[in-house]
Amino acid sequence: MHTTFHEPFVLFGHLAAIADLELVTGIIVLPQRQTALVAKQAAEVDVLTNGRFRLGVAAGWNAIECDALGKDFTTRGRRLDEQIELLRRLWIDQSVTFEGVDEQVTGAGISPPPIQRPIPIWLGATSPAAYRRIGRLGDGWFPRVLPGPQLDKARAIIRSSATASGRDPDRILMECQLTWAGDADEVAATAEAWREAGASHAAITTMGAGLASVDDHIEAIATAAASLGLVPHQTR
Repeated sequence: MHTTFHEPFVLFGHLAAIADLELVTGIIVLPQRQTALVAKQAAEVDVLTNGRFRLGVAAGWNAIECDALGKDFTTRGRRLDEQIELLRRLWIDQSVTFEGVDEQVTGAGISPPPIQRPIPIWLGATSPAAYRRIGRLGDGWFPRVLPGPQLDKARAIIRSSATASGRDPDRILMECQLTWAGDADEVAATAEAWREAGASHAAITTMGAGLASVDDHIEAIATAAASLGLVPHQTR
């Protein structure tokens, strides 16, 4: 592995000080982390960005990572469900007592609390079980399939799960990923296809585009944003 991935909460603490941006993790493998610590770190980012933060999480796929962090790979789905519930409790309530299968908190809270109470939780998903979790628990999701039959099937599972859980499926948002390959018109056309498919948000990825520097990545994102009629935020 030679691709650089910075630790999100450390990086976001830096970015919050120099830019007025919404920051989004896409995604953190939540079952690999301590829930109360994630609640505190996410609340700090939310405060530093003045409420412009979304926490993207998923169950993960890499058993080696789980083993290295002392976590049980086989129970990650169950633990993720519990973690999402506990995160929201910690962001809303001043004092939390929580008795779960894997999570226990007794009379504890975090301070300062986040601006958003609770912080939106978005989920990555590639399986029917994960789609059902989005319907039950997610504020939004990151699809890993393109517009078409697979996306339609995933959205149907999410809608059915949301309805069965007493939630409004239309309130569950969707963020697509647009891959930069040097063609701004292609990005704009792909974005339009996603818009027609129901996407509410879009992210542009420049990873793997052969760009040599941070400035090259920023220039590519700015060019893609311009093709979408967007004006980039100014740094402080």
